[in-house]
Amino acid sequence: MPKVLVDAQLPRRLAQLLASEAGLDALHTLDLPEANHTSDGAISELSVRERRWVITKDADFVNTFLLHQRPHKLLLVSTGNIRTNELLDLFRQHLGVLAQALAHHSYLELTRFALTVHR
Repeated sequence: MPKVLVDAQLPRRLAQLLASEAGLDALHTLDLPEANHTSDGAISELSVRERRWVITKDADFVNTFLLHQRPHKLLLVSTGNIRTNELLDLFRQHLGVLAQALAHHSYLELTRFALTVHR
């Protein structure tokens, strides 16, 4: 079962949805000791140590992933500003495909229109 860590720019409700509806081991940065003040480096280290996907809107993670393979795996949310309920609905629409992709790939991107696997 994939493990995920939802970054600070995304709502805690996303981690809750991924745990309850997809059965994932899901944390939010608010669950960490430094909460939303956890540094990107600490998030990456935790991701590598626990083999967790990082789900983020922060494009800085893309650069470190492509250059250094950190974090462990990455899901970039590229929706721009989006209401929480719309974001949760978007994830619900893609849960089946997302669960498969998380198991077999390392870098995904979710837009308002598609889930893309980057190779």
